[in-house]
Amino acid sequence: MARYQQSIEELVLNNGRHLTAEQIYLRLKESHPSLVLATVYNNLNELTRQGKIRRISLEGFPDRYDAPTRHDHLVCTVCGGLTDLPLPDLTDWIEQQTKSP
Repeated sequence: MARYQQSIEELVLNNGRHLTAEQIYLRLKESHPSLVLATVYNNLNELTRQGKIRRISLEGFPDRYDAPTRHDHLVCTVCGGLTDLPLPDLTDWIEQQTKSP
């Protein structure tokens, strides 16, 4: 399994898109002809478990994978398209606004 892990991680982190497991498989199959889809899924699960990548799940669409850095996404509810949305963390502001006087 670890044989392909670095290639999968690099593709997820450096491609600039939010790829599905099948898209990752098709891209890596060109350079790794013996690769099978189950291996991609197993490695994605392990990389996610290790915190090296993150899984993005949207109802009705296949999971996609992204860098684990903190950022939000703008989601198209029609096609499921994802766009990175760099917003500041609003947690402290929300906590201040919702505190009881």
